[in-house]
Amino acid sequence: MSKRDLKKYLSELSKTQLEGQILELYEKFSPIKIYYDFVFNPKEDTLLKECKLKISNEYFPQRISGKKPRKPKMRRSIAQKYIKHFMLLGVDPFIIGDVMLYSIEIAQTFSAEKVVKPELFYKSMLNSFEQAVKFMIANGIITEFKSRLSAINNEAIRQKWFNHHEYDAIMERLE
Repeated sequence: MSKRDLKKYLSELSKTQLEGQILELYEKFSPIKIYYDFVFNPKEDTLLKECKLKISNEYFPQRISGKKPRKPKMRRSIAQKYIKHFMLLGVDPFIIGDVMLYSIEIAQTFSAEKVVKPELFYKSMLNSFEQAVKFMIANGIITEFKSRLSAINNEAIRQKWFNHHEYDAIMERLE
């Protein structure tokens, strides 16, 4: 069904029928429920705290009831899922930008404490950095995050990441 056909179908429904269909969709499909729950009660600060906790647990797992903490998984995909979810919900771009940079910053904190050998880790952090810069430029918020971007670049240099020159190149293009 095309968007035009859908509009035509919806225009033919009465208000009561339309309300009934929306309620049915809300009950049947969890993405719709999540969307409406967010639209009518956008607890962005709670979402942000939960997100940052999950991301930090990827690098610094918490002890659970006296057990030895699990090994860090360092999955970039966890942050990427939250970023995508936030974009779908229409969360404020400043919050999305904050999450994008937080995921890199926590990874750098981890790599400062423990040696990370796989090259893929460094490449994926660079991808995250590039995506963050592009997102911030597209949303006109780059100046508000420039100091954090610069700090990430400086930390990549300080830790001697093999691809730190690419961070430098990105920062030079922003100047």
